Amino acid sequence: MSPNKGRPTSDPKDKFLKIRVSQNDLDKLSYVAKKTNMTKTEVIRKGVELQYEDLKDK
Repeated sequence: MSPNKGRPTSDPKDKFLKIRVSQNDLDKLSYVAKKTNMTKTEVIRKGVELQYEDLKDK
């Protein structure tokens, strides 16, 4: 059997990041995820992308 699962991708997500957050930050993240119908991971990725684009243009 093949160890690969899921659809092939050109941008594999094979790295893990573990962070500590306050309950307040977690509540905010959950709120944004629920209101935007996104996962917490998607919200974080979008936030990183927004910050990156803002800094890249400077």
